[in-house]
Amino acid sequence: MRQSGILLPVSSLNDRYGIGTFGQVAYRFIDFLEAAGQRFWQVLPLDPTSFGDSPYQTFSVFAGNPYFIDFAILTAEGLLKPEEYQHMISPEGNVDYLFQYQNRFSVLRKAYRRFAADENYNRFIAANKYWLDDYALFMAIKQTVPEQSWDKWEPEYKFRQGRKFTSFIDKNQDEIDFWRFIQYCFYKQWMKLKAYANSKKIKIIGDLPIYVSYDSSDVWSNPLNWQLDGNLIPLVVAGCPPDAFAPDGQLWGNPIYNYTLMAQEGYTWWIDRFRHAFELYDYLRIDHFRGFEAYYAINNSAKNARNGTWIKGPGIGFFRRIKEKLGELNIIAEDLGFLTPEVYKLRDSAGFMGMKVLQFAFHHQEDSEYLPHHHTYKSVCYTGTHDNLPTKAWFNTLSEADYAFVLRYLGINSPAEQVEKFVKAALASVSAISIIPMQDYLESDITSRLNTPATLGGNWLWRLKGRNLNDKLALKIYEWTKLYKR
Repeated sequence: MRQSGILLPVSSLNDRYGIGTFGQVAYRFIDFLEAAGQRFWQVLPLDPTSFGDSPYQTFSVFAGNPYFIDFAILTAEGLLKPEEYQHMISPEGNVDYLFQYQNRFSVLRKAYRRFAADENYNRFIAANKYWLDDYALFMAIKQTVPEQSWDKWEPEYKFRQGRKFTSFIDKNQDEIDFWRFIQYCFYKQWMKLKAYANSKKIKIIGDLPIYVSYDSSDVWSNPLNWQLDGNLIPLVVAGCPPDAFAPDGQLWGNPIYNYTLMAQEGYTWWIDRFRHAFELYDYLRIDHFRGFEAYYAINNSAKNARNGTWIKGPGIGFFRRIKEKLGELNIIAEDLGFLTPEVYKLRDSAGFMGMKVLQFAFHHQEDSEYLPHHHTYKSVCYTGTHDNLPTKAWFNTLSEADYAFVLRYLGINSPAEQVEKFVKAALASVSAISIIPMQDYLESDITSRLNTPATLGGNWLWRLKGRNLNDKLALKIYEWTKLYKR
C-alpha cells in the first residue's frame, strides 16, 4: 500500500512556551495530518539534548527530552499552577535552548514537589530500571559538577566505586528521584500522544542514532561496551572520510562500540535498545546504517578525519540476533553516504527499506540511483532530510547545468512551480512511502533549515508559526496525496 507522511521534529511545533511539547500543539498537528490524508509522522530522536542542542548528541539513548513535557497537562493533573510558568511564554520564533535550560527545570521541580508516587509510577520505575537508575544517578551527579563531561569527574564518580560514590547515592535520593520523575512524565505524555496518533491511523517514525555521546549515562554505566582505554578514554572515535564537501572528513567524536564483547554477550544492550525504541515508535529509521557493515574509526588524538580506517562492523549476524529476539520490525535503513555493494547486500539481507533522497539525484552528468526512474517499491522517498536544505533554498545552490537538468527532468516551466513539482515527484515515486519535510509543503526558505551537518550550534532552532497549519494547506496536501494514490 502506498502511503505518505510529514517530517517534523517535536521541537518545531508552535508551543507558546518556546519549544514544541506533547501538549495541544502536538494533538493539533496529528489532527492536521489526518485532515491532510497522511499516515506517518516522522519525529526524529526524542532524546535529551546535550552540548550543541542536537538530539543526536544526548545524555542517554533511552531517556526522553524533558523540554517536551507539557505544562498544561501537569496543571490538569494538579502538579502545577499556571502562574508558575507564565514567565516562560515566548514570542513566535526560533527555539532558545539556553532559555529552556535555565528556566524549564525549575518549573518541573515544582511539579515534582507535589507529586505522589502511585502504582503506575512504580510500574514504570520497575520496567525501566535497566537504564533509568543509571541515567537518574548520572544527571544527579551532573548537578553537583555542572558543565563537565563525566571523564573529568572525581575518580570515585568516574569509576563508580568507593565510599564517596555510595555516599552520594545515599545522600541524594531526592535529586535522583527528581530525574526519575522527569522520565515518568515524559513517557506518560508521549505514550498517550502516540496512542492518539495511532487511533487516527497515523504511525510514528522514530530515529535510532547509530552512535551515542561519550558524555552519556550509556557509556559511563557500561564502559566495556565501548573501545576505551584503562582510564575510560576512547581509543578511537567515529566520523566519516574526506569527500568533495568535507576535505578533512567529519570528526564526530563519538566512541565506537566494542562489538566483539557485545557479540559474546548476545548483543543484549542492543536488544534492549531496539525493544525500547519500538515501544516508542511504529517504524524506526536507523541512522548511518552503513556503519553496521563497516565503520570509519579515527584515532582519538587526531585533529581531523583524514587518516581513519575502515573496520568491519557486526554485519548480518547482528540483525539476525535482533530479529531472533524481537521478531520482524519495521525498519528504514539510512543507506546514504559512501556505500559499497556490501552495504546494499546487508540492507537487503536484513529485509529493510532504504532511502531515496531527491536532492541527491540531480547531477547532470550522472544517472543517479536517487533519480525517480531508479526507485524501488521497498524504499522511502524524501525530497530532503533533516540534514538537507529546504527545497526552495536547495534550488539556489545548483550549478547552471544541474538546474537545467532538474527543469527538464521534472517539466518545470517557471521558478514559481519548482518546489511544488519537486514535492510531487517524491509523491509520484514508486517508493512505498513518501515523506516530505514540513518546510517543503510550506515552501519556506533557508531560515527554516533544521541542521547543517558537521557544525556545532545554530541547529534545531526552527519552529512553525501559528498561521502555518490551516485548512487550506491540509486540503492541498490531501489532494496531492490522493492524486498519487497514497
